[in-house]
Amino acid sequence: MHILLTGANGYIGMRLLPTLLEAGHTVTCIVRSIPRFPSSQFRPFITNNQLTLLEGDFLGDLPPVPKDIDAAYYLLHSMGTGSDFAEREAECAHRFTSWIKSRQVIYLSGLVPKGSLSTHLASREKVNDLLRQGPTPVTTLRASIIVGSGSASFEIIRDLAEKLPFMITPKWTANLCQPIAIRNVIGYLTGVLEHEETLGEEFDIGGPDMLSYRKLLTGYASTRHLKRLIIPIPFFTPGLSARWLYLVTAASYPLAKSLVQSLVNETICQDERLSKLIPQNLLTYEQAIDKAFVRIAQNKVPSSWFDSLASGHLDPAFLQSVQVPSHGILSDKQTFSLKSEREQAITSVWSLGGAKG
Repeated sequence: MHILLTGANGYIGMRLLPTLLEAGHTVTCIVRSIPRFPSSQFRPFITNNQLTLLEGDFLGDLPPVPKDIDAAYYLLHSMGTGSDFAEREAECAHRFTSWIKSRQVIYLSGLVPKGSLSTHLASREKVNDLLRQGPTPVTTLRASIIVGSGSASFEIIRDLAEKLPFMITPKWTANLCQPIAIRNVIGYLTGVLEHEETLGEEFDIGGPDMLSYRKLLTGYASTRHLKRLIIPIPFFTPGLSARWLYLVTAASYPLAKSLVQSLVNETICQDERLSKLIPQNLLTYEQAIDKAFVRIAQNKVPSSWFDSLASGHLDPAFLQSVQVPSHGILSDKQTFSLKSEREQAITSVWSLGGAKG
């Protein structure tokens, strides 16, 4: 099959692309910046013309649509990148439906909770509606928290549990969610390819566990053999929660704000049709964490939430050289001998700061 992949530089795109190539598909990736794409990693596929890179921006200039596209993945999101991200997401979706020519569009969205939607989830639903107004049948997959090395949600959980021996949390952390392992997400994304029963349909996807957000933290800590105390308090507002995440974790404030707004309501699957249409071994939360740390221990994390242009502006060559810390914290230990006496060395250490800098 000839597949078009948008968002190829992003977290999901970089996980999905190798799976598609290894399955023998021909893939065309459209990215905003080809220099940011890790071409060396995929050079054999580029050389044999199995992988083609196109540069284009769905808010700017677009190349001619490739011919003979069988299916297209729509993985464009702007979460946490400005107050007008919903308008930009809608514009991207509108231009995509006018541009693409294929037999199927596959869209990964978020689980829709009961009650009012956050700005982030409302935007995802608006994009889904716009995609469905086009001439191509859309298969929509909705997921809650995705557990995998490098995902925004997982890395925030990891930051909190690794760094803080005790935490105060808002009441809504008792709400339920249904986390799903990244490999199961990829399994569903590839499984719906030209699957007749999935064309034009919308599916919820989740793992076997329904856990509170508090249980996500304690479950992670238990898997890592960490003792953590969590104290719920009633006056922790979403705004205060977002600022706290921004302070303690690697998340930017807009990203933290979007995530918190989406977590206030429960996000659990309302149907399990896809698990019957595309059966696979759904990993538990603990198993997903273990799989993530296999990648981290080998320093083989294939993608991270900050890889996309929407999330960061670091040179990708630099990002490839950074080793992911196994305990959520980078440590640099250096040892050398001091020629001074012990007491003199101690006095020098304690005199650091102040006027001496």
